[in-house]
Amino acid sequence: MVTDPIADFLTRIRNAVKANHRIVEIPTSKMKRELTKILHDKGYIQGFKFDDTKMFGTIKIALKYNPVSKLPAITHIERISRPGLRKYAKADEMPKVLNGLGIAIISTSKGLMTDKEARVTNVGGEVICYVY
Repeated sequence: MVTDPIADFLTRIRNAVKANHRIVEIPTSKMKRELTKILHDKGYIQGFKFDDTKMFGTIKIALKYNPVSKLPAITHIERISRPGLRKYAKADEMPKVLNGLGIAIISTSKGLMTDKEARVTNVGGEVICYVY
């Protein structure tokens, strides 16, 4: 049993990138599905597939690497809000990751979104993680 499934999700991706794996397999949940979709939409992962054929579903994520330099698209992925210490941000106080080059994923009342989308929709929420 995992006490923090989102931290486990991010750690599996971080470890797979460090080991230069092409595909990582992760147990699924609704929040992990939304995180995966955001990472794909923002270009940090190459693709994904939800496998719900078993009792407990899995997510297969194809990691993205630069074809020339072989460097990963995700250089840093960090959990910010954790079960022991939640971090919240108002709409006008959204964090900028690497001066706007990275993204912060925010859990809002309108669902998961990036920090830029949260600023545009003028909604605050819990800061889940930073990715760059």
